[in-house]
Amino acid sequence: MPRIPQDELERLKREVSLVRLIESQGHQLKKRGRDWVMRCVFHEEDTPSLSVSESKNVWHCFGCGASGTVLDWVMETQGVSLPHAVQLLRNDAPLDGAAKVGVARSHVRHLPSLAADADEASLLREVADAYHATLKQSPEALDYLTQRALVHGELVDTFRLGYANKSLTYRLPPGHSKEGREVRAKLQGVGVYRASGHEHLNGCLVVPVLDLETGAVRQMYGRRIAAGHKIPAGQPKHLYLSLPLAGVWNEVALVASREVIVCEALIDAMTFWCAGHRNVIAAYGVNGFTQDHWAALKHHGTRAVWIAYDRDDAGNAAAEKLGTELREAGIETWRVLLPKGLDVNEYARKVTPAEKSLGVLLHQAEWIGKGRRPAVPVEPVDVEENKDAEPAPSLAAIAAPDEPETQTGAQAAKDEPPPPLPQADDVQMSETAGGELLFTFGERTWRVRGWQKNLGPEQMRVNAQVRRGEHYHVDTLDVYSAKARGLYLKAAAVELGSQEDTLKRDLGRVLLKLEALQDEAIRATLAPKDKPAVELDALEHAAALDWLKAPDLVARLEADMARCGVVGEATNLLAGYLAAVSRKLDAPLAVLIQSSSAAGKSSLMDAVLDLMPEEERIQYSAMTGQSLFYLGETDLQHRILAIAEEEGVRQAAYALKLLQSDGELTIASTGKDEATGNLVTKQYRVQGPVMLMLTTTAIDVDEELLNRCLVLTINESREQTKQIHAMQRAKQTLEGLLAGTERSHIVELHRNVQRLLRPVHVVNPYAEQLTFMDDRTRTRRDHMKYLTLIRAVALLHQYQREHRTVMHRGETLTYIEVTKADIALANRIAHEVLGRTLDELPPQTRRLLKLVHAMVLERSQKEHVKPREVRFTRREIREFTRWSDNQLKVHCLRTVEQEYLLAHGGHHGRLQFYELAYDGAADDEPRLAGLIDAEILDNDERKLGSGKLRLAQSWPMVGAKLGDGWGGQGTPGALPDGAEPESEAETGANAVYVEKNEATERHRTCARIVKDAE
Repeated sequence: MPRIPQDELERLKREVSLVRLIESQGHQLKKRGRDWVMRCVFHEEDTPSLSVSESKNVWHCFGCGASGTVLDWVMETQGVSLPHAVQLLRNDAPLDGAAKVGVARSHVRHLPSLAADADEASLLREVADAYHATLKQSPEALDYLTQRALVHGELVDTFRLGYANKSLTYRLPPGHSKEGREVRAKLQGVGVYRASGHEHLNGCLVVPVLDLETGAVRQMYGRRIAAGHKIPAGQPKHLYLSLPLAGVWNEVALVASREVIVCEALIDAMTFWCAGHRNVIAAYGVNGFTQDHWAALKHHGTRAVWIAYDRDDAGNAAAEKLGTELREAGIETWRVLLPKGLDVNEYARKVTPAEKSLGVLLHQAEWIGKGRRPAVPVEPVDVEENKDAEPAPSLAAIAAPDEPETQTGAQAAKDEPPPPLPQADDVQMSETAGGELLFTFGERTWRVRGWQKNLGPEQMRVNAQVRRGEHYHVDTLDVYSAKARGLYLKAAAVELGSQEDTLKRDLGRVLLKLEALQDEAIRATLAPKDKPAVELDALEHAAALDWLKAPDLVARLEADMARCGVVGEATNLLAGYLAAVSRKLDAPLAVLIQSSSAAGKSSLMDAVLDLMPEEERIQYSAMTGQSLFYLGETDLQHRILAIAEEEGVRQAAYALKLLQSDGELTIASTGKDEATGNLVTKQYRVQGPVMLMLTTTAIDVDEELLNRCLVLTINESREQTKQIHAMQRAKQTLEGLLAGTERSHIVELHRNVQRLLRPVHVVNPYAEQLTFMDDRTRTRRDHMKYLTLIRAVALLHQYQREHRTVMHRGETLTYIEVTKADIALANRIAHEVLGRTLDELPPQTRRLLKLVHAMVLERSQKEHVKPREVRFTRREIREFTRWSDNQLKVHCLRTVEQEYLLAHGGHHGRLQFYELAYDGAADDEPRLAGLIDAEILDNDERKLGSGKLRLAQSWPMVGAKLGDGWGGQGTPGALPDGAEPESEAETGANAVYVEKNEATERHRTCARIVKDAE
């Protein structure tokens, strides 16, 4: 910190009230004559001996002899140095010295500290705020702005300008503490501190580059300040943090105007801004026009750019290069011709008034495009005219001898009518990047903060500051409260020396504008949050339609998913893709991807989601219990809701179950009536349907959630791991690089394909012929999953099916029909996915059981004993399988509970042995018993409402065991011995089967299938 002027020390001694400072620290003072007394804080005593003179603003203890001024008191009681004490007291001592103040705020004892646990964005914001507060209390920094003609009532607050003078150290925890070391390490990481422990921007005017949407600090520019602007040799004038050069300074200008001025330096850009040309941005030096600048120009639709770089060799070269790139991007470009040897700021200071001289430069700018020069739009200057100032000279007045005045441009500027001047009492409103509103009424400026939080029409609580010259008043008030307004206006009138009626009119106009902004914000909040639909161009539409009409659509789909980088999960990928397609149906599928940690469940989910349009999927890491209830009414309708981990939605599990079962959510909640303010019951509704996708590492999943989902289990075999390793290595090759590029094209194609899919009714003419196992109640939901899977396959083929219509109750319904191929594909997926789901053991537990069975068979052959006589420990299983001990604990416990393994011993410190009670008789391939073969479905009975008798009970079922019929035993179609038919339909069906259909071709086909099974 620079040397503290003696005048500054004397000012603090005079203006900071010692009495109020002592009282703010919690000490009790008693009046004794003209002075105040208290017990001394520096030694033990029973009677007060420390005296404080209010008139002289000094203190003295007659017991221990300690004495001094307000500075000595802070140093002695707080244990800080003189510079630190000065910094503490500066926060409450006014710069103009108009009145004495008391230091009663809590941060007098400790400046607001930078939190050690803050993230990078929060830390940079706090640093910027600290520098901003320092600038307002630093005469040297304010003087520098004045000398550079950067004098505007809104400049410092609008762009959060700051000043670094080593005082940031006083806001940090002590360096010897753990918190102090941590926060200094973080500051060094973002470039605020150097490795030497010094502030990187020390001695600089600091200009933060703020994000337009969030207000976060993207970068900081530092312009070193020195007396007379002479920088010591070896020290750079311009500094940035070590972070990437990101963000666009004053990006709000691109929102307000399609024409923009681009300066080489921030000082030049602020010069234009102060002169009324608000549509200005700055590059990071001559070669500092970054990708962020290009992205901002494209995003905001900029049409014309004025390049105001310096007229030196570097500036000319950079301007020519940038102008060429802008023209190639379709943006009209002008070159602002500054006199040689001058930059924008120097020119504005030499040729006054700046608002006119800079306007002349813009009008005389040289068009650097090709062809006919377009008309140059005239931007009005938003400043008051200085009537006493001399007219701005032409460029020839200060140009070099070899630069004669351009008559055409000068004449054009002369003939241009002057811009309209604002009246003294006209209101001017602007909004800063941080969301503050600034109102100007003549010489009075109002700043309003916190208005965005008033999202109810019954409240309008804001932080309002009114300023007139160097005098100001600031307070938080409810503008809807007459009493609060009256107190605020009375105090403001005294501080500003203005008439209360004048301020009352100002506040009334501010209130009307706030109400208009509030109504707009409420409408925006209540409006549906639907993402805009993506429009496809002709080529994208044709490519997507060609894919949907391909006869080998499913084969192409499987090939595309394999090329996207997921190996060995063909059925899981296909099932996940079809489940995502089912979002277009009235009752979509839900998917739960289950595996151990690091097996690839997230990769599988991401592979499916990447192929879905971004506007039709919503991804969260976790959800709270009632978060779903307060989404927009249609935010989830026909969309994919993906949550990273099932553990993250356990609080919202109840809502997810309801949404999956009922297709909508409703909740009654207490709220205020907007008209009366009374508490009333409000209903919130979230419409479905929604396709749900979760991942989990848990073996025991909530049964209610489990039976609502298709459970996809990851292949965790050693062979699969080898394939993944091979794929990972292949990605490092040139072929892998090309494949990665190809993947982006596949992803974009499939997103466009999904955008072409439309919700359409799907009718299954074979529905009454389909079969499904019914040996447990949970198959009621599994059966619906199977039927929905068939509908999803048909929906994906909608551009290959005839769209039929039917009239019902005066409404025309359009539908497509399911084919046998759809059912065959659904059967293939159901065998592996649903067949695995209905197993009583999770897939990984089943895999461990098979490995243990193989180990036991190997040992029984070596030891020449029966498998049931082999005893083994968990350690032996671990050595054989090479599984982790944590995995074995979980899965061994499950096999013991299901009585596949029998445990012996293990009590009182004895070793636990296991015995295998599993004979390995189960089929290795997952099969879902009870599904009918799609090839033998009856084509003659496809039409709905035909009235023909269907003999589904007599047909064989894919995956059924030999001897199993529709009822689970006996000859297909025959009733068990001694059993009576349950209905007339069943009696008729059996009679028809025995008497009429034995010689039909269909019966012979069935017989051949049964014979083959035998």
